[in-house]
Amino acid sequence: MTTSAERIRAWKGPAILSYGYRPFFLLSAIWAAVAMVAWLFMLTGQAALPVTMDAVSWHANALLFGYSWAVIAGFLMTAVPNWTGRFPIVGWPLAALVGLWLIGRAVLSVSAWLPGWIVVGADLAFPLALMAAIAREVIAGRNWRNLKVLGVLMVLGAANAGYHAEAATGYAASGLSARTALGALVILITLIGGRIIPSFTRNWLAGRKSPVLPAPPDRIDNGIMALTILAVIGWMLWPGAPLTGIACLAAALANLARLARWRGLRCHAEPLVWVLHAAFGFIPLGFAAVGLAALGIGPESAAKHVWMAGAVGLTTLAVMSRASLGHSGLPLTAGGGTSAIYLAVIGAVVARALAGWWPALPGVLHLSATLWIAGMAGFAALYAPILLRPRAAPKRARKA
Repeated sequence: MTTSAERIRAWKGPAILSYGYRPFFLLSAIWAAVAMVAWLFMLTGQAALPVTMDAVSWHANALLFGYSWAVIAGFLMTAVPNWTGRFPIVGWPLAALVGLWLIGRAVLSVSAWLPGWIVVGADLAFPLALMAAIAREVIAGRNWRNLKVLGVLMVLGAANAGYHAEAATGYAASGLSARTALGALVILITLIGGRIIPSFTRNWLAGRKSPVLPAPPDRIDNGIMALTILAVIGWMLWPGAPLTGIACLAAALANLARLARWRGLRCHAEPLVWVLHAAFGFIPLGFAAVGLAALGIGPESAAKHVWMAGAVGLTTLAVMSRASLGHSGLPLTAGGGTSAIYLAVIGAVVARALAGWWPALPGVLHLSATLWIAGMAGFAALYAPILLRPRAAPKRARKA
């Protein structure tokens, strides 16, 4: 019987099309940096793209949907074959999916030159194709446990469509669709992060004979997950309600307790592990920030960036770097360059929060954007050689 590894080895074309994580991780990082550069030019009035959306709504769309869909594709097209035991999508079918994503980004960047139906169709074509591919694999593999992941993707896809409807009538960046998309990403991170973070931490600690290991998933995790979903739904629908604020603050405390159960402080010696804990830490911080904003304390925009740049941005960067090393046959250990890009994105989140809470601080917003660009462009520069070449035989000393 042909295995997934044999299917990958049988592909004789460009190495970047030999597995889903390769093109999507590289292109998502490049896009995250390029879109932020474009946003800086738009913010300062030095240049403008020919787009129908206002600048802020385009910026939110570029990262909330454009970036996130690409990273999700790279992750799921790598993880789903492991979940289902089915073959990965490689070669020209993978190239077709990449092409759909690229067309969407290009069309959204020149939308003023095109009919609206073409713009919407181009932006939604990739999410629909990805969801169809993932649904086929999950159902064919009878992997019912992960139907919930597909459900979250469907919510994100509906939010993507709704975003265009809101943008057609005005400012969309703070509307229901944007909140729904961000909420779906938060749920996806708490769902998948709750599996991979304690698992990777346990493996690392067990390899060092640590007597203390992360708590296994149990009813406490299920209860915290339920509270998280309820709080997110409340924030999606009633972002300014006092009850929403209370629910989000409760979810913040619950997720902080959940994070503490995973023993992240014992992993400070390995950046590939501690960054996962740091990234998940922005989940409770984001809940606290949006909860306070709902109670009239602090700006909601800064609170949302704690989730988007912190939880989503850092989690995706952590997963991309770890998966790129592991699936390429390289040791799961990070060098100074990888640590630097993690710190750059953390710095970007801190600076963006400061810019929201104290807008009079000079240059902080631009500092945040610059650090984000450095983190994402740094990933592309460090990992492009790994993602563009064939899988290596395992080595011991290679660090990125």
